[in-house]
Amino acid sequence: MSFYQLLQRETAVDREKLLSAPVIEACRCGNINAEMYIAFLTQAFYHVSHTVPLLMTAGGRMNSEYEWVRGAIAEYIDEEYGHQEWILNDIRTCGGDAEAVRHGQPVLAIELMIAFLYDHVSRLNPMGIFGMVHVLEGTSVAIATTVAEQLKQGLGLPEKAMSYLSSHGELDKEHLAFFASLMDQVEKSEDRAAIIHTAKVVYQLYGDMLRGLMEPVQ
Repeated sequence: MSFYQLLQRETAVDREKLLSAPVIEACRCGNINAEMYIAFLTQAFYHVSHTVPLLMTAGGRMNSEYEWVRGAIAEYIDEEYGHQEWILNDIRTCGGDAEAVRHGQPVLAIELMIAFLYDHVSRLNPMGIFGMVHVLEGTSVAIATTVAEQLKQGLGLPEKAMSYLSSHGELDKEHLAFFASLMDQVEKSEDRAAIIHTAKVVYQLYGDMLRGLMEPVQ
């Protein structure tokens, strides 16, 4: 069994728990309002704005033995740079306050997810960053394009209000093949364990954020 297949198997329960979040089914059915969509984009901004810094941190912690990984990280950085601004533009198009989001704070689940990732790649094993990549790209492929289409139909939003979701659904389909090939080159047991563990934690915390979108504001 390849490591990518193992990663899929070991995180299958965690993935299904995330995909069972009520907000995902609500989006698929068109049962969502603009406020909920803006709330999702808001939290997406907070974690996406750390994607490039996290990738840079991980790459900087790797020694020359991992040069093959640093090359892949450089490609990811090039692909992901500036995507947080796409999200703010989507928020503006929906009538939200993008500058308030820029200077705001994430919900606890996303704050913990960001802190966990920095801690893991800085203190434990920088290869753990690929657990995050596995979760976020896999989730995008699974739901982003479908949800974007439902939002367009259900809320009547223009295409430019969904640049983040629409682009990531398509982009990440291409990324997944690259990611699978990269993961199949990971041989060290400690690196594999770090990636699996990080993926499980990110599935939990990102899922907590998604589940919170359907809860009433206190």
